[in-house]
Amino acid sequence: MKEIYDFLKKCGCFYIATTDGKNARVRPFGALNIFEDKLYIQTGKSKEVSKQMEINPNVEISAFLDGRWIRVEATVVRDDRIEAKKSMLDANPELKAMYSAEDDNTEVLYLTNIKATIYSFYEDPKVIEV
Repeated sequence: MKEIYDFLKKCGCFYIATTDGKNARVRPFGALNIFEDKLYIQTGKSKEVSKQMEINPNVEISAFLDGRWIRVEATVVRDDRIEAKKSMLDANPELKAMYSAEDDNTEVLYLTNIKATIYSFYEDPKVIEV
């Protein structure tokens, strides 16, 4: 999991794909964290992405950096604990201007059933399953 985290963190921006009925939706994310040995992402409950992940928790994450790219298939699970939210905000302090661990909008989700594949133009794909 650390290798997935490190890759995404180095990219700075990664893209999460969800579904909206019959349509695919993709948007940029940047906040992630490892808490209690789980990989977390963060969003706001008021956002459409949150509503989409509640209906269908299967997501795919993609990012590209220096001729290598990653695709992460996963299922997200909401974690409403203050401790998980606080850990995310402490790891990503730029979010504190918009979110609080105590508000009803801050949402953190951890990834389960993770299958990540790192690709490049010069090496065989590397599969990581967590």
